[in-house]
Amino acid sequence: MKYPQLDFKETLIPSIGKTAKMMGIYLGRSLQQSQVDLTSKQWVLLKILHRQDGIPQNDLAIITERNKASLVRLIHNMEKKDLVTRIQDPSDKRINRIFLTKKGKQIYQKTLPTIRSAFHEMQSGISRDEIDTVNSILERILDNIRQQEQSCKSI
Repeated sequence: MKYPQLDFKETLIPSIGKTAKMMGIYLGRSLQQSQVDLTSKQWVLLKILHRQDGIPQNDLAIITERNKASLVRLIHNMEKKDLVTRIQDPSDKRINRIFLTKKGKQIYQKTLPTIRSAFHEMQSGISRDEIDTVNSILERILDNIRQQEQSCKSI
């Protein structure tokens, strides 16, 4: 299939990439300013585990869309900080489940106001309708990517 010539300035992709990177930096800086030794990626993992503690490590890789090696490093660094613990599944020794520690739960709760404030600041001046529209567009982009990945897998 031939696609028309496209100037990258006419696409959403560069803006999405820059925005995602800057949001991560902004969240990280907000956490640092609140005296919390946590990266934005570590906070995302705390949030996921807060919602569903004990997720298998392989499932976390899928949920966070990280490769396994990157996730192992992230978990290892969080274990060093006593935020999470890896426990082998008693019924299947091949599976490691990741749990929040008591300290991890406390840090998550402590950082919620900081994260909420940062989200509020980043979305300042943007209406609820605009947020809904952007979310809808991003979901369609994700659906397009998933469909393309499925068609590549079926070849």
